[in-house]
Amino acid sequence: MKKKIFITGTDTGIGKTTVSSILLRKASELGYRTAGYKPISSGIKKRKIIFSKTKKKQYVFINQDALILKENSSVLLDYKEVNPISFSGNLPPHMMSLIQKKNIRKKDLSLGLNHIAQKSNWILIEGAGGWYTPLSEIVSFSDWVKEEKLEIIFVVGIKLGCINHAILTEKAILSENLTCLGWIANNIFPKNQYTSYYIQTLLSYIKSPLLGIIPYLKNKNLINIKKIKILVPE
Repeated sequence: MKKKIFITGTDTGIGKTTVSSILLRKASELGYRTAGYKPISSGIKKRKIIFSKTKKKQYVFINQDALILKENSSVLLDYKEVNPISFSGNLPPHMMSLIQKKNIRKKDLSLGLNHIAQKSNWILIEGAGGWYTPLSEIVSFSDWVKEEKLEIIFVVGIKLGCINHAILTEKAILSENLTCLGWIANNIFPKNQYTSYYIQTLLSYIKSPLLGIIPYLKNKNLINIKKIKILVPE
């Protein structure tokens, strides 16, 4: 039985990748063969690679979020397996698709997912932006998630406005008759004296279970997952 979980968020820049990396490592500790998959990314950057034997330099273009998913997967994956579709600009995928004349097709997303599923049994798929992020003028990311019948976890970045966004996100997911495994609260600011009030309010309104609360992480490259309590869907 393969687990395929889609990670969405209440907004962009609220820590989906950080939460995803923690979940991947936690699931790996439970004995799963884990794989991160970011089918579409925006904001790729040029990176220099120096081969140790020949000292020859080579440049590749990568998305940092996709690289983090690759590095936190327990199975060996090539970068292109993790992130098959990428765009250079920091704009929504459907805009970059129009600008760069590169169509985003749901079948390509599914092909990549099926390929990774041959190597792993616990797959975490990270979306882009929020639940209804468009892939074209007529198709959204949520359409593909529904087609694939993926289970969903949504990340709530604790900040002003998150209550409304979280309630709307869950209502949208449930309205599609999809399985929402739960939500994760992520403290994206170093000091927020009202965090407990936000979470308590969200618990009153959101039907799906709270899977965990991520503290503010100053250095996301040095995450001690043993100190982070989070429920991993099995």
